[in-house]
Amino acid sequence: SLFGAGAVLMRGAGCTINDMWDRDYDRQVARTASRPLAAGDISTFQSLVFLGGQLSLALCVLLCLNYYSIILGAASLSLVVTYPLMKRITYWPQLVLGLTFNWGALLGWSAIRGSCEWSVCLPLYFAGVMWTLVYDTIYAHQDKRDDIMIGVKSTALQFKEDTKQWLSGFSLAMLLSLCVAGMNCNQTFPYYSAVAAVGAHLAHQIYTLDMDKPEDCWKKFASNRTVGVLLFIGIVLGNL
Repeated sequence: SLFGAGAVLMRGAGCTINDMWDRDYDRQVARTASRPLAAGDISTFQSLVFLGGQLSLALCVLLCLNYYSIILGAASLSLVVTYPLMKRITYWPQLVLGLTFNWGALLGWSAIRGSCEWSVCLPLYFAGVMWTLVYDTIYAHQDKRDDIMIGVKSTALQFKEDTKQWLSGFSLAMLLSLCVAGMNCNQTFPYYSAVAAVGAHLAHQIYTLDMDKPEDCWKKFASNRTVGVLLFIGIVLGNL
């Protein structure tokens, strides 16, 4: 319950910070022009107050954990704050997003054990980063025309027509890392079955992707919820 609340609060805080940094850019992109800050429905001050509330509640959640986890959790804040700036300076903002979004792979373990078992946590964290590169590159292809016009960078613009090869490489790295993490914590057959199902899902997702159709990019991006559900079920059944 703590991690569920913490995930909602910190993802929400990240989105608030992102919209605050990007309000001028968002006005120029068709898909994001209606966001409250970009549309002028709320002020920067109101969003700052809202952000303060999100971070205060997230701090309350964090303080319920052990000292190791409090320090580890606080360390993620710099990534949360700086991620939205990355699209201005590098074609790899999706990598920084991956480093930010998957911090829970480290924090979840330390919250239970009081420290990290790096032989498990690092492969799991790396797998999450690779997964983020897959789904957020697909997501970025929705906006590539607008991004070129306003000068925003992304892996979609970096990879261009080679995107599917890159996504395949990221997916393979993700699957191998999940296997390493599983072996290092003695996972069982249901877990590896779920990893195989994830691999099949990603292969179909990449093979059928139409990078030039925003609606198909959104559909493929959203289908990554299935990846998460499959892996979660595999972990639970593997432990049972």
